[in-house]
Amino acid sequence: MTRLPAIATLLTAGAFLPTPAFAQYAWSDDEVTASGASAPAPAQTSGYGYPAQSGDGSGERDAGSDESAASRPSGAPVRQRLRIDPYIELNQIVTQEITPGDETEVYGGVAAGVEASVQGRRGGGSVSLRYDRVISYGSNTSDGDSLSGVARGYAAVAPGFTVEAGGLAARTRVDAGGGATLASGQPIDADSEARIYSAYAGPNLSTRVGAADVSANYRFGYSRVEEPAVGLVDSTVTPIDVAQESIVHSANARIGVAPRTVLPVGVAVGAGAYQEEVSNSDQRVRDFYGRGDLTVPVAPGLAVVGGVGYEYVQVSNRDVVRDGAGDPVVGEDGRFQTDDSGPRRIAFETEGLIWDVGVVWKPSSRTQLEAHYGRRYDSDSYYGTFSWQPSSRTAVNLSVYKGISGFGGAITNSLANLPVGFVASRNALTGDFTGCVTGTGTDGSADCLGGALSSVRSAVFKNQGVNFAYSTTQGRLTTGIALGYDRRRYYGATGTLLAAANGVVDESYYANVSLGGPVGPLAAFTVNGYVSYLQQGSTVSGDALLLGASAAYSRTLFRNLSARAAVSVDTVDSDVLDETNASALLGLRYDF
Repeated sequence: MTRLPAIATLLTAGAFLPTPAFAQYAWSDDEVTASGASAPAPAQTSGYGYPAQSGDGSGERDAGSDESAASRPSGAPVRQRLRIDPYIELNQIVTQEITPGDETEVYGGVAAGVEASVQGRRGGGSVSLRYDRVISYGSNTSDGDSLSGVARGYAAVAPGFTVEAGGLAARTRVDAGGGATLASGQPIDADSEARIYSAYAGPNLSTRVGAADVSANYRFGYSRVEEPAVGLVDSTVTPIDVAQESIVHSANARIGVAPRTVLPVGVAVGAGAYQEEVSNSDQRVRDFYGRGDLTVPVAPGLAVVGGVGYEYVQVSNRDVVRDGAGDPVVGEDGRFQTDDSGPRRIAFETEGLIWDVGVVWKPSSRTQLEAHYGRRYDSDSYYGTFSWQPSSRTAVNLSVYKGISGFGGAITNSLANLPVGFVASRNALTGDFTGCVTGTGTDGSADCLGGALSSVRSAVFKNQGVNFAYSTTQGRLTTGIALGYDRRRYYGATGTLLAAANGVVDESYYANVSLGGPVGPLAAFTVNGYVSYLQQGSTVSGDALLLGASAAYSRTLFRNLSARAAVSVDTVDSDVLDETNASALLGLRYDF
């Protein structure tokens, strides 16, 4: 039985790019006040990496605290709260192949995990970490273990100075084209499993010097893909170009004055640098910029914004080691070996004027729209965000993005845009992290890593897309809807192996619906459905349509001991695979 991949419905926050010094402001009915542009946890970033506005932007201090509101991440409550929930699970799973065969497999599972969060005046963070062990009964399912989870947090070191960090561990199924999908209700074949690990950390500064707001930040990110059988695709020795390591450095600085302080308009200048190094073919992305921005209030809560500057962007790589016949050499790890002695060749390069114009509309602290059009990366650019929270129980978020990075930059930036306080979503059968979280602060909307995990192809890419998230709690029921589109155009230098990827475009469309709530005082249920369509530019894999649904029920038996049951059906229809599987789980869970 070929293990069916799943498409977790994810949303991306865009590539991890330098943040141009766009003047971030929030408008009240009476005046315009400066917003903390370097807040450690903006809920979203716009397409150029600009941090979105969060909170009310007033920078007012909370009573009894020496930390400004601007230095706290979006959605972080002020009152100190600590939650630590460790647990263990024992599960029994059965998987039935519906088409094209009828094979049945039965296996066991043991898991241990922890859900924890801390929120307070001087810091906050959340972590969801889980270890799983699959126990086979002599069937085709192999014994194995895995680690999955996500973490995000910050600490206020001094007034206006914070340090933030985050991490990710996830499993994906990799196809011959480098496309990746998160685990479904069935374990992944060892031949096509990839394990992704990513972490980032960095300081943030936000302060005032006279009438000016001064902000700066730095991020270091590291990502790694471990693929036990990277050279095997569909039981054949077919090398695939799966990313391995990525190192990211990003630094930005900005100084500006708000409208109606020194001048009737707001003025800001800033600069930044971004560099990402991908181990495959020694790829490198460099992006340096400097720019000035203008904010013109035109009405209460409404302003016209614009900026102009200079930017230099270069994407380059080396060729791989080749044998006497000129064919690429594949190492023992199944990856192409980089020729470090060969010349570095340019895959993409542009420099010169960059500009954008737009509007920012903030009629209240619960509604904000930001829309921009401009010229960057030698092409037209559209980006923006929309957030609306009509009540404490409902939230809507929409973002349009564009950027250039490698796989590590996209993952790192998406991590940085998750809320500090969250509850992670996990697969009901496997326990794997689905890539989505729900905020637990004042903004209870869903945030997902999205297209950041849709591919582990090593080539650097320009990606653009749109994502939408809606969550609401009505009575005792919680509903979430997520929609997204992501497009990646890859770069590879002429005369190198990556030239075959140059100009290749991958597109993904995805949607997810979830519903959950309590059933009486001792039980709860969740229902989830997803659909995803992958259109890969590579001729190796072609297109794929994935559909699935799952349901889970849990009931407390005695104190901290509960029983669990879950079922799922997943199907994939592609040029290389047409299969449907169903799975069921029965288990026990003990929460300490």
